[in-house]
Amino acid sequence: MTAAEHRIPQAHAGNLADPAAYADGRIFETYRWLRKNEPFGVADIEGVDPFWAAVKHADILEISRQNDLFHNGDRNPVLTSQLADRKVREMMGGSPHLLRTLIHMDAPDHLKYRALTQAWFMPQNLKSLEDRIRVIARAAVERMAAQGGQCDFVNEVALHYPLHVIMTIMGVPESDEPRMLKLTQELFGATDPELGRKTADSDKPLEERQIDFGVITDFFEYFRKLSEARRASPTDDLASVIANSKIDGQPISDLEAMSYYIIVATAGHDTTSSSTGGAMWALAENPAEFKKLKADLSLIPGLVDESIRWTTPVKTFMRTATADTEVRGRAVKAGDWIMLCYASGNRDEEVFEAPDAFRIDRKPNRHLAFGYGAHLCLGQHLAKMEMRILWEELIPRLKSVELAGEAALSEAFFVNGPKRLPIRFEMA
Repeated sequence: MTAAEHRIPQAHAGNLADPAAYADGRIFETYRWLRKNEPFGVADIEGVDPFWAAVKHADILEISRQNDLFHNGDRNPVLTSQLADRKVREMMGGSPHLLRTLIHMDAPDHLKYRALTQAWFMPQNLKSLEDRIRVIARAAVERMAAQGGQCDFVNEVALHYPLHVIMTIMGVPESDEPRMLKLTQELFGATDPELGRKTADSDKPLEERQIDFGVITDFFEYFRKLSEARRASPTDDLASVIANSKIDGQPISDLEAMSYYIIVATAGHDTTSSSTGGAMWALAENPAEFKKLKADLSLIPGLVDESIRWTTPVKTFMRTATADTEVRGRAVKAGDWIMLCYASGNRDEEVFEAPDAFRIDRKPNRHLAFGYGAHLCLGQHLAKMEMRILWEELIPRLKSVELAGEAALSEAFFVNGPKRLPIRFEMA
């Protein structure tokens, strides 16, 4: 690692790797400071390999665009402690990856594996699912209406609606949805005291709790049975596509199939849940925006985009430089690790007017929440469609909404969002 003169002060560097900082708002103070004072600097934190932090919108775009120069798969694409990295490499024969999903791949494999399911997530195919999704959305609204004017919106609505949508598409039985939700929360919330799996390791230091191998094992066991069933009797669902997939004429490996199931089953609902919860949280705190929305339902697509920017569920991804290069005039060496701070890019003052304000009519809204370049989120059209349909069903019936207690975000530096959102509301 180079550029000692661009070392990030320890307090701010520590926040980049502290799950609690993403829950209590300290991370946004760090982002503001970095954008102003050290927009591409080095974080050197005990127990973690040093890494560059890209916090400016333009830099994140530029790095994301150059997929040959900045790889996903050479090292872990998620910030990982040195201890966790060693454990994974010991288990995986030297590989830094416990899973092999699309986010762990580079060309040429990435494009080949992405193509296996890409058609399922294109707008023309999703259009045929709109009526089914609207039925699910109406059921979610009825569930909320039955709560008697007060509920935890995250745990009653935001978590279950997108979960049911993606599990329906995958072919997972509705009776198994609670299990999928719990495993997802344990995977993405491994560092959260409330969401992480309670084991004998729960009291261990953070760097030992970043990866819960038991959760991965449970996912594998579930999807291996599902995969065997779909190979024996394929149906018209995404699980059948994955189970019977071939790359270069050969069936994909067990690791790759299980990894594919996991990324679709988790990222396919958790990030949408977070943005949906974030939207309701913002509307409850901004009555003027809620009033504006009620008066003009054509603003719903704007609400969707702004809530995705506002929440930015995927906070960070890591890239590895494949050759010596420069970013913002600073010398980056081959092998250097770089953190892309999407939530900072989405609050960049040079791109967004009043970036800390929630504006449902924000135009343009060039947010980075779905990534950019080859790794642009496969499910972005589905996520936006799900959210649009839910708000089209809910907003006409929702007369008022306000917070009814203390809301809370999950403690995680990779994927995080609202985990509690008590609201008081009136339905028409």
